[in-house]
Amino acid sequence: MTDGTPTQQQLFVYEHDAGRLELLIRIVYWILIAIVLWVYGIIACICLFIQWFHILILGRRNESLSNFAKGYLEYTVHVLPYTYFMTDKRPDIMPVTVKILEEH
Repeated sequence: MTDGTPTQQQLFVYEHDAGRLELLIRIVYWILIAIVLWVYGIIACICLFIQWFHILILGRRNESLSNFAKGYLEYTVHVLPYTYFMTDKRPDIMPVTVKILEEH
């Protein structure tokens, strides 16, 4: 039972056990994730291009454009452990809200 607080977990951890069936399913899942990342990446590049002009003309960033690019980067990092065989836990195909934190 959760109390409504967000949970934190380390993304890149070693898991000893791996499923053979999951290895086969992963191929189809990769294709779906790659399509989503490709479309998301094109739109993110367009946003960055617009952001460049926004900064050049107005001297400040647009929050919506920045958040879209941030979402793309967070989704990419979110699916990396699965696509690099680090875990059998499947990520959502469609982008979800995640936060990437840096520890010092």
